Amino acid sequence: MKIAVYPGSFDPVTLGHMDIIRRASGMFDRLIVAVVANKNKKVTFSLEERAEFLRRAVEAEGLTNVTVDFYDGLVANYLRTVGATTLVRGLRAMSDFENEFQMALANRQINADADTAFLVTSVEYMYLSSSLVREIGSYGGNIRDFVPECVAADIAAKLKP
Repeated sequence: MKIAVYPGSFDPVTLGHMDIIRRASGMFDRLIVAVVANKNKKVTFSLEERAEFLRRAVEAEGLTNVTVDFYDGLVANYLRTVGATTLVRGLRAMSDFENEFQMALANRQINADADTAFLVTSVEYMYLSSSLVREIGSYGGNIRDFVPECVAADIAAKLKP
């Protein structure tokens, strides 16, 4: 069974994230979307909120081979814990690649079985990021075109000024 992990902060989940999740779910027998509990990163939504938004979005998409989990620590070690050998990472721009390439090499050094699969985002989501959603929402802007419909109201309510 081919198991992959798509790690990230997902603060909050966007349609760009869902694009990567949908496509990666077709490439692997099982995809684990792993929400990182990074103590060094200031987040707007709690770990539980981010995981719940993802669970609802995955369920709404009908992606039965996708599960949502969270972890704290090195993702290369998390791969071992769940029996996965592939990390899935989304790329929006060339600037993303430099950082992701460096992380892929470091993960491979920590866990020799850790491969990284880079998926280029669909064109309609190249500009989209969680920080953009947070900014628009914090000014009361409409975020429905940027996040899954099933969680849009809850995300907007928390971001509302």
